[in-house]
Amino acid sequence: MKALPTILLVDDETHALAAMRMALEDDFECLTAETADEATRLMEENFVHAIFCDHRMPGKTGVEFLSEVRDRWPETVRIIITGYTETNDMIAAINDAGIYQLITKPWHPDQLMMAAKNAAQLFRLSREHDRLSLEMRFMGKTAENKVEARRRTLREGFGFERILRGPNSPMNATVALARQVASFDVPVLISGEAGTGKDIMARAMHYASLRSDQSFFELNCVGLPDDVLRLELLGARKGALANLPSTKIGLLQKASRGTLFLNGVDSLSPEMQLLLLRVATEGSFEPLGASETLTTNTRLMVGSHADLTRAVADGGFRKDLYYALAATELTLPALRDRLEDLDILASHILAELAAEHSKPVEGLTSLALEFLGNYDWPGNLPELSNELTRMLILSQEPRLGPEIISRHILQADPSVRADPRAADVLTGEGTLKDRVEVIEARILRETLTRLKWNKSRAAEELGLSRVGLRSKLDRYGVAQPGKYDPAEEED
Repeated sequence: MKALPTILLVDDETHALAAMRMALEDDFECLTAETADEATRLMEENFVHAIFCDHRMPGKTGVEFLSEVRDRWPETVRIIITGYTETNDMIAAINDAGIYQLITKPWHPDQLMMAAKNAAQLFRLSREHDRLSLEMRFMGKTAENKVEARRRTLREGFGFERILRGPNSPMNATVALARQVASFDVPVLISGEAGTGKDIMARAMHYASLRSDQSFFELNCVGLPDDVLRLELLGARKGALANLPSTKIGLLQKASRGTLFLNGVDSLSPEMQLLLLRVATEGSFEPLGASETLTTNTRLMVGSHADLTRAVADGGFRKDLYYALAATELTLPALRDRLEDLDILASHILAELAAEHSKPVEGLTSLALEFLGNYDWPGNLPELSNELTRMLILSQEPRLGPEIISRHILQADPSVRADPRAADVLTGEGTLKDRVEVIEARILRETLTRLKWNKSRAAEELGLSRVGLRSKLDRYGVAQPGKYDPAEEED
């Protein structure tokens, strides 16, 4: 069932508004306002086809209000209602406001209905005329070239080029599959840990699809209660909720003909899974407080932080919904599984942060990249961005070195972690002496790196003598990987 045209009724008399609404509400979605300011707010929040406005109101007159509407929303059909004999000056003012029709009081319900239907038809024809005029203007260019030019422009800002990766990146196979799937109008399930860039992948696929000239919307479902999710997805009619002063258009209606990306579907309750199943299989839904069923032509893309096949097997996710959403499934690797991309990612993120905070830097030292590349990054890209932000704030040099890296990352140094005993010394196997030695070696390397290998300061901080520190370094094979300014190292 198609959505009803929206009519805005403006009158400072409550009984007049109620009468107009009663005459039109069976065939139109009616919004009401008692002042011009309230009507302006409704225009900003809703897609209005036509306005019926009383002329004599406190504050702005109907002509003054409709003149402002003409400037801001020229497509909306404007109709004025008056109970007074109009002078020639009034008629001129109506013409200046571009008013489509004048209705005198008392009006008949059939008269009002006919005017509303004509206004809705005029709005539709005007939109169609604008569309045809635009197509005629570019008639010399083929449709294929127009679409390709549009996609090329969008891809530059939102396409697969935003997914940074190296020539041998594990992400390359996923991107290649995503490119192939993008142009097919089927649902897509994107799996991966939180922070792996599922939203970026979904947006890139949208702008590489045949829907690239339509809107892209996204909603993170994680942590949202069911009532909020229903309102965001379905929308609601005015009065459906106590705290909802006007009609709210839901994402399923906004994204029709475009793409809707729902991230975190693995967190949906059984009730919300059932609602999403109906949308995925039938394309139908009912806004809150509405009696009619609406349809949507949105392309669904969903993201999951968990393995949905395991969730289906465990009974936590509906099997029929999984198959409805996973016509194509993409899996994004975690950052720890694509550390060969770390140099590209870190350089790009650092450049953006430097521009955002107006603090120019030249990049990261090779030793800093070595430390960053040995860390597991359980928080993936957001954690990397946070660490680089911290380093940028603390940096005193144009090139960021390892001494300002967080201590828990410094302790995951390559030369120490290469020891198989270092994988997890707290829960792993081995004698107490061996496991303590692994931890001790990590602490030595982290402390010396943070202090730029100033052995005097390191020995003082660790409560060791210079001889004792040197003995431990020799014992564990902890050596300085790079040279700093000799003036900073006390021998």
